[in-house]
Amino acid sequence: MKPVAASVCAAAAALLMAACLKVPNYSKPAAFTAPADNGQLPAQYTESNGWKQAQPAGQSLPEDWWKIFGIAELDALEAQMDVSNQSIQAADAQFRQARALVAEVRAGLSPTLSTNPSISTNRNSHTTPFSSQTVGEYSNLELPFDLSYELDAWGRIHRSVAAARAGMQASAADLAAVRLSMHAEMALDYFELRSLDAQKRLLESTLTAYQKALDVNQNRFDGGLASGADVAQARTQVESTRAQSVDVDEARAQYEHAIAALAGRSPESFHLERNPLEATPPPVPTGIPSQLLERRPDIAAAERRMAAANQQIGIAQAAFYPILQITAAGGFQSGSIVDWFNWPSRFWALGPSAFETLFDAGRRRAAAQAAQAAYDEAVANYRQAAIDAFREVEDSLSALRVLETEAGAQRVAVEAAERSLALSNNRYQGGLVTYLEVVVTQSTALANERVEVDLQRRRMEACVLLIKALGGGWNVSQLPS
Repeated sequence: MKPVAASVCAAAAALLMAACLKVPNYSKPAAFTAPADNGQLPAQYTESNGWKQAQPAGQSLPEDWWKIFGIAELDALEAQMDVSNQSIQAADAQFRQARALVAEVRAGLSPTLSTNPSISTNRNSHTTPFSSQTVGEYSNLELPFDLSYELDAWGRIHRSVAAARAGMQASAADLAAVRLSMHAEMALDYFELRSLDAQKRLLESTLTAYQKALDVNQNRFDGGLASGADVAQARTQVESTRAQSVDVDEARAQYEHAIAALAGRSPESFHLERNPLEATPPPVPTGIPSQLLERRPDIAAAERRMAAANQQIGIAQAAFYPILQITAAGGFQSGSIVDWFNWPSRFWALGPSAFETLFDAGRRRAAAQAAQAAYDEAVANYRQAAIDAFREVEDSLSALRVLETEAGAQRVAVEAAERSLALSNNRYQGGLVTYLEVVVTQSTALANERVEVDLQRRRMEACVLLIKALGGGWNVSQLPS
């Protein structure tokens, strides 16, 4: 009974020491700490005033959020991303590694059983001191089984499992963030390409008009009604516009290659027919600011890493306490294969053990301090991620509201430039002004039309960036448990 009593006393002492272990309980800190914020989230986004909201107000973005644009071609491109995009595949592999690590760490909660069977023939030297002269050769057959189990008295293993689980959830959020980023990049590149198609259409129609004007001036010059300067100016307009059209082709090729890469295709096997951008930004449900912390995968990843860092503090503190183990060994051992599995050939051993570091020159204390500092770093990263998220939403809302107003003003400017160009052509044909005035008004009209096309692109991209800033259709409830 003495070994049993000793084991009971050791277990009681372990429980008493565990009660003395001060482990910090984890609770999610406030996202904002500035005195002006008082740790509170705003009731609504500041820049949402004056911008059209999706109805009903409680509506949320779908997981396949790109479908709200109503462009079948974009839907098809986005559908290829999860299958073929290599950045998403790499992030998915990292998540699977993190998930396997949880199972690996959790295995520490169970006993470990191993065996090491061996058969050997041995011969003792008869010429060494104290050697036996009676036994020269003998065989040794062993079939041992070793069992070891660590008593998680201080919670080190449980906290390691919790830290690995939080790390796995952070990796899952990273995967969602990569997916969101890649899908948003596809939409941005697509709208860039379609905007260039619109620019190309504008330049081609303008080039046709300029070519007609050049022909008219050439005919007038041949008839002695126009000067060579008028012809030269008209030709300059034609060639400069043609150069701009070629430049658009070069930019379009690059965006087409970028889209191919995002879709996991080689540029040689991928092509999109020209289709000028005609869409306008759809209403986007922004929700309320308090929902943003649950909808952004990067914030969720930062929060989960903060939880994992908190568990590391407990793991570092547990290193100050002894490691308690129960070990058992047993099996069969014999000098003959005939007697190997006979009952008298059995052997066994059982007993608890403890390991404690008595002096390490402050190594464990330094590790505990490092774990606390790592947690503080994770808290700062979490808060900065939240601040950046709110800034991105406000920036996108501001851009959508301002660009919508700017697009209306630009439409008025385009109409005015077109009227001015028509008047200048009439004045030139009537012989009241030189062709230089027509050239100036032509350049002004083309510049305003190109700005209008570019504003349409910027509005669509601002809409995509708002959706990305809102987290797409993701929610923290999608994290694996």
